[in-house]
This record gives sequence, structure tokens and C-alpha cells, in this order.
Amino acid sequence: MVREDLFITIPSFFKCPISLEVMKSPVSLCTGVTYDRSSIQAWLDNGNNTCPATMQVLQSKDFVPNLTLHRLIRSWSDSVPPLTPSNGSSSLSRDQVRSLIRDIPTSGDGRFDSLSKILDFAKSSDENRKFLANINDFVSVIVGILCNGDLSAKIRELEQIVIILDLILMEKNDLKQQIWQLISNRIHSCLPSISLILRKGSTESKIASARFLEAISFDSEAKRAIIEKQRLFEELVALISSEAEETAIEAALTSIISLTNSRLVKTKVIKLGTVKTLTKLLTNSALRVSAVEKALKLLEILSTCTEGRTAITEDLNCVASIVQRLMKVSSSATESAVVVLWSVCYLIRDERAQETVTKNNGLAKVLLLLQTNCSPIVRQLCGDLMKVFRVNSKSCLSSYETKTTHIMPY
Repeated sequence: MVREDLFITIPSFFKCPISLEVMKSPVSLCTGVTYDRSSIQAWLDNGNNTCPATMQVLQSKDFVPNLTLHRLIRSWSDSVPPLTPSNGSSSLSRDQVRSLIRDIPTSGDGRFDSLSKILDFAKSSDENRKFLANINDFVSVIVGILCNGDLSAKIRELEQIVIILDLILMEKNDLKQQIWQLISNRIHSCLPSISLILRKGSTESKIASARFLEAISFDSEAKRAIIEKQRLFEELVALISSEAEETAIEAALTSIISLTNSRLVKTKVIKLGTVKTLTKLLTNSALRVSAVEKALKLLEILSTCTEGRTAITEDLNCVASIVQRLMKVSSSATESAVVVLWSVCYLIRDERAQETVTKNNGLAKVLLLLQTNCSPIVRQLCGDLMKVFRVNSKSCLSSYETKTTHIMPY
């Protein structure tokens, strides 16, 4: 059985967002996202204080066993054949792995087989991934292959490499700086490989590629290089508009958010029809919390420029879907939603947007938010929104008084 077939047949919500493998012991963080216990424990043990999927700062590092999901996974596992690697590579010794790594630069036609065995070794356990991350020159060797060669002949190898890099980056976050140093002088040679994978690769390799782009985009020079490669950016945006699984959509959204740091980029994102795509995502009631948060965060970013506000007000389904999500997801999602509504209803006073908010019971939600323990910025933005609707409303809201002052969210 081909490994790609196995990857497709596994229900997406059975897979850990970190390891992309079926969870053995699913546990949920305070953000509501579920991970395999060993993967999230390793993440936290490495000194991280954020949720890997949402990048929210964790108020608590405690996690709770997701017993319902555990029972579902067990029931599903009992109904399918065991998923064992066909080449038996997970049983490789560390000495054998070292030997495979030494042979990578000269293995020629056998390189794909060597990389496949190393990849299966990496997927087997957290300890194996840490072992690979600490081998001298391993990362530099595979990054070198990513930045060089005949793309048409190497796509399978490139897929293996970017997945391996994604796995070991999860185990050793400080590798980002090392990888950036390796590609800083030849990033333009690296990006065609990533673009090719985003176009023609498997779902698993597309997820890894999107995460890799996010990992190297902490530097302004890297962001500029990525953004300038038009085809790559288009493929990244296209990934959220496809029927891809949620893990792929989230990875693409995270990467786009990390890159969207200027008006020029925002305009480029908007021209690619991203607002309509995000609206479609928000209307999907089955979309998990972390994906909704990222979709709303990107809309918040886009709403800070004129082109973004225009695109949002021209698609009133977008405004309606934002109102529907208000107070139903998380505090961070609510804040993003309120910023967008403030931008179109208060800042530019778009009457169509105001009317859409009113028709979708948005006034009651805004008023309720003012009476909850929301953040100061949400309270002030809601106060501004109430000023707008108090003027136009003939209901009891017209007598509602607010002491909030005019602010800009950025």
C-alpha cells in the first residue's frame, strides 16, 4: 500500500497538528486545540509558551485528555488494517541512519529511497526527530539539495526534504535561525522548489512547505523575496481556497499572516480574491476554532487598508459571516471580528455594512460584549460602534449612552 494512500484515508481530526500522525493519546490545551500528548509535551518542554496551531500565548500549560476523541480513534483503528511502513525503515538503528545521511550527497538515483527511510525514521518518534536535528551538517545537506538541482526530476526528493525539515523544526525551534543562515545568500534558489511543491506536491508536503515559509519569514529580507515570487504567493493563497484539509488551510493562513506586513502585500492578497475565500471558510460551521481564528485574523489585517475595507463591504456575506461568528469562537476571534466591523461600520461609515450588521442581530451582540469582561480594546471599539448605531436606530438602543472615546486599533 502506498503511503500517500494511507495519508489520505486517515480522518483529518484524528491527526496531531504537530506530527500529522494519528494521535495515540489526544489531549486538549486551554485554546481548545487537541494534540498528541507526546508531541505537545515535547513542544512545551522546549520552552515554548504558545499553542502551535494558533500561536496564542497559553494562559495555562495544563492539558486535558480528550476521551471522546480517544474512543473514536480507537474504534476507527480497530476497523482498519494496521498502518505499518512497507519498507520497515522505522526499525533502523541510529548508526544506519547516520550511514544513510553520509550517503545522501552522493547517492544519486538512490537518494529518494534514502530520504524515504530517514523520513519514516523521523515520523516514528519525538526522540528520532531530536536525534536528526542534532546530527552535524544534516540540515545543511538537505537544505543544499532544496536550493539546487533539476526541479522536474527531484520533486519527490524535495517533498521528502521539506517534510523532514518541518518535523525537526517542531522539535527544535532554534533551527529556524540556522536554516535562514544556510539559505540567506541563495533564497531565490530555494523558493522555486517550494513553489513547485505547492503546485504539484501531496497534501502532506504542501502543509510542510507552508510551514517552512512561515519559519523563514521572520526576516524582512526573506519576506521580500517570498512576496516578490508571484507564483509562489499565488499558490500559497490558492491553498486556502482549495478543498484541502483544515491542517493545510491553517498552515497556509499562518504563512500568509506572517508575510502580510505592508500595504503592498495586503493589496496583493486582496487582488487574489482572498476576502471571498475567507468568507467561504467562515460559513463552514465544521471549521475548527484555530482555523476560524486565523481566518478572522487575516481579515482584521486586510481591514486596516482602504482596499481591504472596500473588498469587505462589497461582499456583504463577509460582514454577515463575521457577525455570525461574533462571541461564538474565542476571545481572540471576537477581537478580530470587532476590529473588522469597527473598520467598515465606524471608520468609513459604510451604510450597507451597518445595515447587514443590524439584520444579523449584530447590535445585540455588540451591546452584550460591552457588558462582559472583554478586553479594553474590544470595549472601546464596541462603544464606537454603539455611537454609530445609536444615531441610526429607532429602538431602545437610541437612548444608550457610552463614554468610550475614539481610538485607532493600530
